[in-house]
Amino acid sequence: MTIRVVAKNYVKPEKIQEFIVLCKKLVEESVKGEGCIDYGLYQELDNPGILTILEEWRDKSNLDKHLKSKHFREIFPLLLEYLEKETEINIYKKKF
Repeated sequence: MTIRVVAKNYVKPEKIQEFIVLCKKLVEESVKGEGCIDYGLYQELDNPGILTILEEWRDKSNLDKHLKSKHFREIFPLLLEYLEKETEINIYKKKF
């Protein structure tokens, strides 16, 4: 069962570039993870302060391994410093 994660971040205007640089490291390490199908950072066209991480994992156990990985535990807390408000995280399972 494929899992999709949508993590929508509202980044402070003056911190957008720093956030992107840090996310690049997160993406580069995450795509190497077992069961990672896709992992990328997307910037909203009409509001550049909304940066969303879209992830796709082969299954929930692969996502769980990612959340416990060294790179995730080191980088994710740093991202929180750049936010205007809490990240909206939604996790979906593919039905068909």
